[in-house]
Amino acid sequence: MTEPEPVVRIPAAKVALSTASVYPESTATAFDIAARLGYDGVEVMVWTDPVSQDIDALRRLSDYHQVPILAVHAPCLLITQRVWSTDPWIKLKRARSAAERLGASTVVVHPPFRWQRSYARDFVSGIWRMADETDVQFAVENMYPWRYRDREMLAYAPDWDVTKDDYRHFTVDLSHTATARTDALEMVDRMGDRLAHIHLADGAGSGKDEHLVPGRGTQPCGALLEQLAGKGFAGHVVVEVNTRRAMSVAEREADLAEALAFTRLHLASPSRVAGS
Repeated sequence: MTEPEPVVRIPAAKVALSTASVYPESTATAFDIAARLGYDGVEVMVWTDPVSQDIDALRRLSDYHQVPILAVHAPCLLITQRVWSTDPWIKLKRARSAAERLGASTVVVHPPFRWQRSYARDFVSGIWRMADETDVQFAVENMYPWRYRDREMLAYAPDWDVTKDDYRHFTVDLSHTATARTDALEMVDRMGDRLAHIHLADGAGSGKDEHLVPGRGTQPCGALLEQLAGKGFAGHVVVEVNTRRAMSVAEREADLAEALAFTRLHLASPSRVAGS
C-alpha cells in the first residue's frame, strides 16, 4: 500500500534561539530557556558575558542541556570592541575556532564600521580567504544606515546593504531591513542561493533596531518563512528578539515561546497543490 503524500512539507532548517534574546539575562539562561521551550539549538552571541567567550563553558552548557550550538556571532558590536582582541581579524579567527570546536556550522559577522578603514578595505577579500580555510561558513549580515532626526549616517563599509558586495554566504536580519526601510523579500531575492542564515525578528521601520517578536511589526516574517519552506531551505532560522522590557521571567519566556510557535507555524509549505 502506497503511503499518502504529506500535506505539509517541513524543510531541514533548524530553529535556534540567539543568546542575545534573553538579555539582560545570561548566556547560561539562554541555554536553559532554549531547552525547556523546545528550540533546536542556540546561536551564541559573543559579548561581554564571560561565559559567551569561554569555549569550555559553552560546551558544558550545550552538553548539560542537550542543546547544540548551531552558530557563533562574532563580537563586532560597539560594546564588544575589546572582546577577544581589538583586532577585528583576530576576532574572526577566534570565532571560527570557536565554531569548529563547538560543532557550529556558521559564523555571523557584520560588515566593518567605516572608521575601521584598513579592515573595511580588505574585508570582502579577507572573508573569502578565511572561508577557504574552513568548513565553517562566514555569513555576512545586512545592517542599516544610522539615523538621527532627519540626518542619515552611513556607518558601515563597504556597505550596510551586503548584497552590493560579493560574499559566499549571507545572513538576513528582518529587524535590520525594517530599520533600513528596505524591502526584505527583494533583498532575499538578491541573496539567492547564498542566503545561509536567518535572524528572525520584526520591526516597524523606526530609526531604532527594534528586534520585535515576529508578527508584531511590519516585516514579512511569515511570508519569508513560507517562501524558504517552499524552496527547502536547509540553513538555520535564529530567533533574535529584544526581551529587555519583559517585566518577569514568565513574560520573557512567553515572548520566546510565541516567537518559536510563529516560526514553526510559517516554516512549512504545502507539499502539493490541492486537487492536483
